[in-house]
Amino acid sequence: MTFKADWLIFSFIALFLWGMWGFFSKIATHYTSPSSVYLYGSVGALLVSIFTVCFLGFRFEAHPMGIIYGVSAGILGGSGVIFFYFALKEGKTSVVVAMTALYPLVTLLLSSLILKEHITLKQTLGIFFAIIAMALFSM
Repeated sequence: MTFKADWLIFSFIALFLWGMWGFFSKIATHYTSPSSVYLYGSVGALLVSIFTVCFLGFRFEAHPMGIIYGVSAGILGGSGVIFFYFALKEGKTSVVVAMTALYPLVTLLLSSLILKEHITLKQTLGIFFAIIAMALFSM
């Protein structure tokens, strides 16, 4: 089964699901430690992985660089999630989620510096306003 929907639809679905993820994560930290929330969240992610393999036309690809970068992305993402849970445990959900949602700034800057992707004037303004938003949220 393959999906040929508009990227914008997928983006909105991801936005909604990640928004619910942040909310449920905060509630979970009321009842258990951030490391336990991470473990239980990993179980949930495993269920999604199993669904993906079984029902979404998964086919194994084994390019060495794909494996290295994929595992690295998993380690970095998983590590970020642990710190996200600790931040949620101690901070206000609205501030923690908004601040950490600015992570694409890191991706954008790395893509520009390493992959030589061009940053437009509009994107530069977006970065500027995102930094101002980060400062305002942290006050």
